Amino acid sequence: MLDRRAQILLKTLVERYIAEGEPVGSRALSRFSGLDLSPATIRNVMADLEELGFVASPHTSAGRVPTPRGYRFFVDTLLTVKPLDRVEISQLEVNLHADHPQRLIGAASQLLSELTHFAGVVVASKRRTPAFRHIEFLALSDKRVLLIIVTPDGDVQNRILFTEKAYSPSELTTAANFLNQNYAGLTFEEIHRRVHDELKQLREDMIQLMTAALEVGGAALSESTENYVISGERNLLDSHDLASNMSRLRELFELFEKKTLLVQILELSTRAQGVQLFIGGESGIATLDECSVVTAPYEVDGQVVGTVGVIGPTRMAYERVIPIVDITAKLLSSALSQH
Repeated sequence: MLDRRAQILLKTLVERYIAEGEPVGSRALSRFSGLDLSPATIRNVMADLEELGFVASPHTSAGRVPTPRGYRFFVDTLLTVKPLDRVEISQLEVNLHADHPQRLIGAASQLLSELTHFAGVVVASKRRTPAFRHIEFLALSDKRVLLIIVTPDGDVQNRILFTEKAYSPSELTTAANFLNQNYAGLTFEEIHRRVHDELKQLREDMIQLMTAALEVGGAALSESTENYVISGERNLLDSHDLASNMSRLRELFELFEKKTLLVQILELSTRAQGVQLFIGGESGIATLDECSVVTAPYEVDGQVVGTVGVIGPTRMAYERVIPIVDITAKLLSSALSQH
């Protein structure tokens, strides 16, 4: 679509605008592009790029700025990704080597934010249903039983069961042993499917206890599984591009709080391979019209289970943010798979 001269000038314009945040004029393009062109020729090429929708002219300046379409062409065609330095890779490796998946997800979000100075976000797929490692029942009173659930990750969840009869300590131990010996390591959903026939060997009142435990236990673990972690939203206050429009910034923070729409965008990348970019209106969310979302899926044992991403202004250093998101996703996949 663009000849080599136009591509070099567009690349130079995008890079200068990302670096300085000011509209780029012909003089700067002549100085930084390395092309031996007259100011008139540069202005003509800029006029063509503007007509094609790659750049725009702010009313207050003789220079031009990239449009989302210009950024998209730049990222897809002209961008040279810079490898991370050894210190940054080491920082990621050290912090993504925890033994607790929830800490790993929080750490990944925090690292994305720290390394890019934008908002870092991690979404864990809801399809990943939590399992249990160990269960105990503890009598609290005549018809109240404390259900204690320990997950494979060491999380402990407590829930109170209200029963129709009082259970003796030996009955509660028998029920817990039955579940631990036969179903430890399975999700409560899987147990529900398997126990229908197997529970018939137990007394009716024990079946009531087991059924209540499965229902409450499944709900407890689902609630305890944080499937969305965002860090560094306040970094966006330091972005002149976003902070200059306080009403839009307020809408952006509301989007982070409500989560639903943003999670839908992030989950799109679980169906694709590698790093995905949504620039400006490409996300389909009006609040993100002045933002870019850079995402990558992460895996556990070869199965995609979630997404890591960075949210910032369209004027971001893509050559740096892309490898940060990419490597974070790969290190998170490795750490979770080793766990």
